[in-house]
Amino acid sequence: QVQLVESGGGLVQAGGSLRLSCDASGMIFSINAMGWYRQAPGKQRELVAVITSGGSSPNYADSVKGRFTISRDTASNTVYLQMNTLKPEDTAVYFCTAVVRRTARDKPNDYWGQGTQVTVSS
Repeated sequence: QVQLVESGGGLVQAGGSLRLSCDASGMIFSINAMGWYRQAPGKQRELVAVITSGGSSPNYADSVKGRFTISRDTASNTVYLQMNTLKPEDTAVYFCTAVVRRTARDKPNDYWGQGTQVTVSS
């Protein structure tokens, strides 16, 4: 099995910063892309940021460009999301995702963490 465990969520005032971490563990042969999604109450889950295995050319949602930075430690199978200048509209549950091959013969599959709550007060 593959487990993704997020940490770093919490309550912060508008304009503040948080850093989310996500550790992937278990049966992992390789990880392609890793990323972050979020889901606010009553809304659909949306992509926040994604980064490939090489770590180059990360992609961001327009709403977070210039404020959030995704990075990755390939050696430890960890992905981070540095969130600066947070806004109340960033309030959501943030989910980590990874595209993982468990063995050399496996096709890549998507795995998800349980999510971590981020609340930004105005």
